[in-house]
Amino acid sequence: MTFKTTRRTLMMGAAATLALPTYIRRANAQTAIRVAGVHASPVENAWNSRIHLAMQEAAASGLIEYEFSEGVAATDYPRAMREYAEGGAQLIWGESYAVEREAREVAADYPETAFLMGSSGGPEGENFGVFGTRNHEAAYLAGMLAGGMSETGVFGSVGGYPIPEVNLLINAFRMGVTEVNPDATFLNGFIGAWFDPARAQEMAIAQIDQGADILFGERIGTADGAQARGVKAIGSLIDYTPRYPDTVFANAIWNYGPTIAAIVADVQAGNPVGRDYTEYSFMAYGGNELIYVPEMVPAEVVPAMEAKKAMIEAGEFEVPIDADEPA
Repeated sequence: MTFKTTRRTLMMGAAATLALPTYIRRANAQTAIRVAGVHASPVENAWNSRIHLAMQEAAASGLIEYEFSEGVAATDYPRAMREYAEGGAQLIWGESYAVEREAREVAADYPETAFLMGSSGGPEGENFGVFGTRNHEAAYLAGMLAGGMSETGVFGSVGGYPIPEVNLLINAFRMGVTEVNPDATFLNGFIGAWFDPARAQEMAIAQIDQGADILFGERIGTADGAQARGVKAIGSLIDYTPRYPDTVFANAIWNYGPTIAAIVADVQAGNPVGRDYTEYSFMAYGGNELIYVPEMVPAEVVPAMEAKKAMIEAGEFEVPIDADEPA
């Protein structure tokens, strides 16, 4: 197998560096480290695209040197990790959901190399760190908007697989809806794939036909179904509104930059990275945010959402994490 790799090393001038977020300026005080990304999906996939963009921004800032492989099958994944470790990468980023045992074995064989893996398991040893996707706070806030907008009181959602990272997102959306609409009813489906827009669209349409008039799109393709049936949708991870300007009124955005800055700082300082970096996806670190189109949202539903958002940012309210599979 030939891995598609792109290596990019960019530096910015002093003025541009001062314009960077504080967390990047702080971590950027030392020499850039070599980072290798092993993406199981194409980097255009929504989840991977957020990480890939953050890596590119970190490279552009001079914080890291970044090379990557994409579309790496589970059977080839350990080999790709080993090739990067042998090649001198200081930090290997990956997603070990389908290769938990194999990824940990590779990390154990390269104790001087740092590993950061998207994982449903915990960290291991001093060099195997993990992270989870946590844009659930923004999903909760989006649910609050949706709860005050629905005419039918029926809300749908389309997910990939019922793993904790997906479940907690859909459940957070439902909690937000319920806060302002206690009588809401919910529909949900999983497409059994990370990327199958046609299947997601089909499932979305089925839920609309059962009465749902607002859909939470954990998977790409949900908004296509909403658009086809003339109902509203919420995007997850990335901003879908430009593609669906009359359909997607809000997006629960995931920002991966704070996570990169945190582990790079640990690598530069020589600290063990065998810890859970999930916290850096929380709103308090800038790891997730809600963006919405004011013109598409009734003015009366906004104040309660903004008040809750302020409480989350101030640490006065914690969005519950429910990783159970939604019915």
